[in-house]
Amino acid sequence: MVRYRRLMGDNETFVEGGIDTDRQRYPHCIVWTPLPLISWFFPLIGHTGICTADGVIHDFAGPYTVTVDNMAFGTPTKYWQLDPTKAGDMEWDAAVLAASQEYRGRMHNLFCDNCHSHVARALNLMNYNNKSNWTMYHVGIYLLIHSKFTGFCGFLRTYLPFLIIVTIILLASFLLR
Repeated sequence: MVRYRRLMGDNETFVEGGIDTDRQRYPHCIVWTPLPLISWFFPLIGHTGICTADGVIHDFAGPYTVTVDNMAFGTPTKYWQLDPTKAGDMEWDAAVLAASQEYRGRMHNLFCDNCHSHVARALNLMNYNNKSNWTMYHVGIYLLIHSKFTGFCGFLRTYLPFLIIVTIILLASFLLR
């Protein structure tokens, strides 16, 4: 793998091997994909996973299930690449693997212990950015603020169903006046 730093204005971004959306490789990233039906009505709600240094996705897909390299609800549409040099207490891959092993023994709960919690657990294990109190809410908010779309198709997969529903509702309300 090629390791280098790329300067972007005042920010520094770490890249290892680079993002490869065709092969679904997102080194040191948190990835996001829409959930069928739920994301159609609430496009900010979706499914997350965390990737190893070589970009393999680990996601808490359901009760006692962590999928590896096969994201439960389809390929990512957004990603947030993190800086692995900010991992403190535990090496990046070791933290991802430890969180995945722990979540293979957990029941999935849509509201309390879910895919966002799995990602937060990995970040807590590695003490990412000197922070050990990551929660599913932090993961969701940071993804919303910092993530990038995988491309135009990723944007469409995220927002097109919502826009179709809103258009149908607006047309129906206009026609039924």
